[in-house]
Amino acid sequence: MSIELYTWNTPNGRKISAALEEMGLPYNVHPVNISKDEQFAPDFLKISPNNKIPAIVDPEGPGGQPISIFESGAILIYLGQKTGQFWPSDIRAQIPVLEWLMWQMAGFGPMPGQVHHFIALENEEDRRYGLARYMKETRRLYGVADRRLADVEFFAGPLSIADFAILGWAWRHTRHQVDLADFPNVKRWYETMMARPATKRGFDVSLG
Repeated sequence: MSIELYTWNTPNGRKISAALEEMGLPYNVHPVNISKDEQFAPDFLKISPNNKIPAIVDPEGPGGQPISIFESGAILIYLGQKTGQFWPSDIRAQIPVLEWLMWQMAGFGPMPGQVHHFIALENEEDRRYGLARYMKETRRLYGVADRRLADVEFFAGPLSIADFAILGWAWRHTRHQVDLADFPNVKRWYETMMARPATKRGFDVSLG
């Protein structure tokens, strides 16, 4: 049975479609138009109590029973554990996956997200402070990623769910006004990821 994916065309949404494609899991897309506040619909609230996309419903969850999951990081961990793909069984090997997944969730998402907000403001006075603050932090995070990728091919060593999480936001680097040429290791990793056929399908599929 197919996983039901409730999402929209955002970095967090693309994390999940890319992971589902890479894992070879069948899924159905249910667009949740956040520009029309559809995330506040009572039916969606039942599976995403924080009124955020993405969320999934797996009709064949643990014990063969349906399960719903919200928060993109939790979804990625669940899918990795469900399939045994991009999620190592060894606890020591899990640590870098979790470290870089949490790095994305805590920083490389919220900070570029603030850039997205301030860059859209029309009033230059309102824009100036926010953009200076969050663009500086966003570039710092790209630098952290670049230093990490100087030593490893993917963020946790082998390809993992952490890469899908980070890719969702790196996908918007032009909107962050970041030239990947400034971060050559990130550029190499990004191009490698986007050249993967399954990942490409995950970014090409219509999410709304």
